[in-house]
Amino acid sequence: MSSVAKSEEEWRAVLSPEQFRILRNKGTEYMVGMLDCHEEKSLGWWPKGTGEYDKFFGDGVYTCAGCGTPLYKSTTKFNSGCGWPAFYEGLPGAITRTPDADGRRTEITCTACGGHLGHVFKGEGFKTPTDERHCVNSISIKFTSEGTSASL
Repeated sequence: MSSVAKSEEEWRAVLSPEQFRILRNKGTEYMVGMLDCHEEKSLGWWPKGTGEYDKFFGDGVYTCAGCGTPLYKSTTKFNSGCGWPAFYEGLPGAITRTPDADGRRTEITCTACGGHLGHVFKGEGFKTPTDERHCVNSISIKFTSEGTSASL
């Protein structure tokens, strides 16, 4: 996988302010409605707002909004009920996992550009092949329909 390196100014030129806040400054996208996921509730905040891909289930591939690297197949997306898109696994080598400093969560980033995607949670009991939930900010990803150039 190739690496994408840009200066802060170059990232600001190609990303919206909200994309920059989330992808480069490790922010969290505001979601629509109340949170149902216990992990986010325990953090003590109740954001509202966006979440373009939360309830979207088209056939295709989700790519990094920063660099265009394919990250997830749509077949791995599921409805976790937490307000953010959820996937049970990423494409091989596309996602890097890093434990948060407090040890409570594991951050996921695009391996190619280092863009913040969200966090991964294990052992929540979802009936998926991995029992993992990649809780991803919608603004960190872009969807490409099956049959177009980014589809695998």
